[in-house]
Amino acid sequence: MGDQDLPGVLVSDLEGPHGICEDHAEDLKRHFNLITMQDFLENKAQLGPQIQAVYIWCGRPAVSQELLHSLPSLKIVASAGAGLDHLDLGLMASFGVKVANTPHAVSSPTADLGMALLLAAARRVVEGHQLAVSPHTETFPTDYMGQQVTGATLGIIGMGSIGYKIAQRARAFEMKIVYHNRKRRDHPLLELKNVILTPHIGSATHQARRQMMENLVESILASLSGLPIPNEVLLK
Repeated sequence: MGDQDLPGVLVSDLEGPHGICEDHAEDLKRHFNLITMQDFLENKAQLGPQIQAVYIWCGRPAVSQELLHSLPSLKIVASAGAGLDHLDLGLMASFGVKVANTPHAVSSPTADLGMALLLAAARRVVEGHQLAVSPHTETFPTDYMGQQVTGATLGIIGMGSIGYKIAQRARAFEMKIVYHNRKRRDHPLLELKNVILTPHIGSATHQARRQMMENLVESILASLSGLPIPNEVLLK
C-alpha cells in the first residue's frame, strides 16, 4: 500500500510473474497509492471508492463488469502496449471510463526482433548454431545454404507503426516492400509475392518498458486532472 493521500490505482501485484515491473514500482508510488488486486478483494468496501485508475501490465488485472461495478470512482483504465483485445471497450464506454494505451512505446524494439527472426530463419542461424555447438558435429556440410535476404521481396501484413518500422529496416537490405493494410500508406498497395511477416511480435526492451510506464503515468495523471489524455482510445 502506498500514500493514502495519493490517487488510488489498482494493479495486479507488485511482484511475482503477474505483477508490474518491480523496478517501476518506486516511480509509480511517487504519484499513486498502489492497491494490489489481492488487497482490493480482501477489502472491497473500503478500497473500491479510493481507486480512480486501473494500471494494466501484461494484460492484468482483468477488467470485468463486476470489477467496474465495484469501482465507483474509476476514471481511466491505462493499459501497457498497443493491443486492446483484452479490454471490452464497449463495456468501458457504458461506465463512462476512459481508456489509454501505449501504441508506440514498443514499435522499434518489436521491429528489431521482427528483422532478427526474419534473418535467423532465412539464413538458418539457429540450425547453424546447433551444428556448431553439437559434440557430434565432425564436419560442416558445404551445401548448407539458406535464403538470401538482400534484394528479396518482403510482404508485411498490417502497415501500422511496427510494420512501417520493419519496412524501414528492410530497406537497408535492399528489399522490395509490399504490404496489405486497411489504408494506403506511402506507396500503392501491391500483391504479396514472397515472404510474409506478421509484425506483431510483442517484445520490449528495458527502455521500452520504462517508456510504457511513463506514458501510462502521464495518461492517468491527465485523466485525474481533467486534461486531454495522451494516447486516449476513442470509445464508441
